[in-house]
Amino acid sequence: MGLFSGLSNPRQENRVSLSPAEAFAAVLLATVAADGYLADEEIQVMSASLSRMELFRSYPNDVIRRIFDKLCGITKRQGSDNLIKNAIGSLPNHLHDTVFAVAADLVLADGEVTEEEENILNYLYTNLDIPDDKARNIVDVMIIKNKG
Repeated sequence: MGLFSGLSNPRQENRVSLSPAEAFAAVLLATVAADGYLADEEIQVMSASLSRMELFRSYPNDVIRRIFDKLCGITKRQGSDNLIKNAIGSLPNHLHDTVFAVAADLVLADGEVTEEEENILNYLYTNLDIPDDKARNIVDVMIIKNKG
């Protein structure tokens, strides 16, 4: 018999409360890290993308860093699948297209799309309820944007 036998699982924290900004950042973090690697350049591009957005404009760098620390902790404890599910559930509908566009931009920024990155973009557009034609248009525009 283990120390925690018969007790409710103290580590079971499947539902995490995320603010809209945290949810947005969580989707991007999960997208960028989908290939199992988080390069410094990816972090810099992601931070630059967030800093240009109205949602994050009033956030100082240390607050954004704390948000990512929180999200990394959730990922470590519960996995990236749970993080992204909670993020999508916490993200306001009016940000669904925006987060998908920014995620696609981040994936396409290096000119290569791994299978994992393609899978997460497919997961996002499906679970964010983005119509197929709109998702394709967003991806097409991001491909054009990142060609140069």
